[in-house]
Amino acid sequence: MERINWTDIEFILQGLSEYPRAEKLLFAMCLLMYLVILLGNSTLIILTLLDSHLHTPMYFFLCNLSFLDIWYTSSFIPSMLIHFLSEKKTISFTRCVVQMSVSYTMGSTECVLLAVMAYDRSIAICNPLRYPIIMNKALCIQMAAVSWGLGFLNSLTETILAVQLPFCGKNLINHFVCEILAFAKLACTDISLNEITIMLGNVIFLFVPLLLICISYIFILSTVLRINSAEGRQKGFSTCSAHLIVVILFYCSALFMYMKPKSKDTKTSDEIIRLSYGAVTPMLNPIIHILRNKDVKEAVHKILSRHLYSWKI
Repeated sequence: MERINWTDIEFILQGLSEYPRAEKLLFAMCLLMYLVILLGNSTLIILTLLDSHLHTPMYFFLCNLSFLDIWYTSSFIPSMLIHFLSEKKTISFTRCVVQMSVSYTMGSTECVLLAVMAYDRSIAICNPLRYPIIMNKALCIQMAAVSWGLGFLNSLTETILAVQLPFCGKNLINHFVCEILAFAKLACTDISLNEITIMLGNVIFLFVPLLLICISYIFILSTVLRINSAEGRQKGFSTCSAHLIVVILFYCSALFMYMKPKSKDTKTSDEIIRLSYGAVTPMLNPIIHILRNKDVKEAVHKILSRHLYSWKI
């Protein structure tokens, strides 16, 4: 078969185009979720910048997570919303590559960042007296930079391998968005190397951080259970409860998506699972942290009270 220069043609994103009514419903749901993502995560970032009491390592990493979630969802939700209402569900080669590389970078970075946040919580609970010394500003910046750097390198490696593949005419991507493995499967050559590197990337960026998170929480649990007072134990658990809920949401959806056996009969459910992994978790992250963190609620109350007072004057 004759090889084609993919920069000259477009991809077709099939998604759930067989179910136009479902697409209209998904459009309304995704638009609402995207607005909540933007509002919730932006609010968390602004609160952290405005309130000096939130200038701590935990909220520094939380700002990184919120910033990441905004970029991650912005890489695919706006174009997906357009495709839901459009009969022509196409995307150019350049936009497809940018979309899958950005989303892959953000997904990989989030895995590492969640492990960093678990380490931060373990130091705060297990070694509170030395916490300000250990988790100093320089170390926090370095850990955040390493998280972003590792995510970018993983995405760069996978993207370079994918775009170098030869293609021969197939341009139908059976997803809502450009997904790197679906993109590679359009090639008219053996993609074993791509599949192996993607699998290794998933193992390294999903399971290694998960292992580190589990180790951190083992130390946290052992420390909290040694506290004599019930009030002290409750305070210890509440310190990391928001992060633990976010980790459970993220990894349950991610592991279910990647480990679930694929079949043609479950195509619709697979697409819904991908959508929940990509949009629902970033939407719930700020809500969980705002509702579960006393400091954030106090910051919201303080800023609202300040504005209400200024309006009265």
